[in-house]
Amino acid sequence: MVSWRTTSAWQVEGAAVNRVRRGAIMYVWRDRSGTSAIEFALLAPIFILFLLGMIAYGIYFGASHSVQQIAADAARTAIAGLNETERRALAADFIRVNAAGYAFVDPQKLSIDTHDSSADGSQFVVALSYDASALPIWNLLQDLPLPGKTILRQSVIRVGGI
Repeated sequence: MVSWRTTSAWQVEGAAVNRVRRGAIMYVWRDRSGTSAIEFALLAPIFILFLLGMIAYGIYFGASHSVQQIAADAARTAIAGLNETERRALAADFIRVNAAGYAFVDPQKLSIDTHDSSADGSQFVVALSYDASALPIWNLLQDLPLPGKTILRQSVIRVGGI
């Protein structure tokens, strides 16, 4: 027995519409003209986060280096003093006058500790503590491992020549 399949007009029209839809979907699927924009949209936020992280860490490392340099310069200035009191005054005066000229350092947040070394009386120690809580590094994501908010640096110099 042979069965004849009868198709109505709406079935033919529906099949044609499905072919057109499949063709349009395949065209969109194969079209690569917007891939660069999509890749940029996916990668740009990550790139910007890395860039801002490098800038923030760079500022922190710059402040840390500046604090170390202030301590070293103050110690070099202090060796001109004849006794511990005079060396302390020279180091404190150097820091008071020159600390504002160093990058990323606010002189108001700098604490000074100067003294002769307890281990070796012929050495003079300039120790600085800097409150780095105002630097922009702390505005990054809280889950990131961050350095301490206080930068501690010191410089030791021999007093009285070789």
